[in-house]
Amino acid sequence: MNQLDTALAPKEKLVADLKVVVTDAEELLAATASQTGEKIAELRERMQTNLRLARLKLADAEAALRESTRQVAKATDHYVHENPWKAIGIAAGAGLLVGMLIGRR
Repeated sequence: MNQLDTALAPKEKLVADLKVVVTDAEELLAATASQTGEKIAELRERMQTNLRLARLKLADAEAALRESTRQVAKATDHYVHENPWKAIGIAAGAGLLVGMLIGRR
């Protein structure tokens, strides 16, 4: 795993975690739909507003993550085309290292 993959992994996990939180909050809103009272109505309204904002931010985060991934792929492609033998050497070294680690088990 290179440094760029390592940098993207936490962002991907954050997006996945946010999706779970949004889904759970939507389920909570649906489950409390029959509840009445001024405070509950106020809380539900605030939650719906916050959920809308969270969905927008989540969409922005996903778009940024996709763009980062696209840029990483372009940079990798450019590097490999500019330095094919170096890329082959790095891939061979990584394969050898992985093979040695697997062989130790």
